[in-house]
Amino acid sequence: MTDKEKAEKVVDLMYNNDPFSQWLGIVRVDENQGTSTLKMTIRKEMLNGFSIAHGGITYSLADSCLAFASNSHGRQSLSVETSISHTQPLYEGDVITALAEEISLTNKIGIYHIKITNQKEQSIAFFKGTVYRTSKDWNLNRES
Repeated sequence: MTDKEKAEKVVDLMYNNDPFSQWLGIVRVDENQGTSTLKMTIRKEMLNGFSIAHGGITYSLADSCLAFASNSHGRQSLSVETSISHTQPLYEGDVITALAEEISLTNKIGIYHIKITNQKEQSIAFFKGTVYRTSKDWNLNRES
C-alpha cells in the first residue's frame, strides 16, 4: 500500500464515521500523509446574528482538516492545542477550502498549519494545531 493509499484509507474510516463533518457538507479534495485539503459551502444555518458565518464553522472545518492530516500516517492522533485567527468574514454561499500542512512530526507530537481560503482565493483564516500521537495504529483491514 502506498503512503497516499494509506492516508486515503485512514481518512475513509474517519470521515465515514464522522456525522458532524458530514453535516458541515465537507468534501474531501485530497489527502496524503501529513496533508489534507477539504472544501465546503457556507449555508444559511451556519450564519450568526451579523449574517456572517459563525466562527465555529471555520474552526470546525480546520479542526477536521487537522484530524485527517495528522491521522493520515496511520497512527491515531488527538488534538491537544488549537487556535485560529479570522481575517475576513464569510457569507452564505461562500465556498471555503482548508489546506493542512505538516510543520513538525516527532514520535509523540505533530504540529500543523491550516490555511483557509474562499472561492476568490483570499485568505480568510489561519489555524494552528498540535496533536498528540498515540501508540495505537488505525486498523486498516476493517471496512469503513
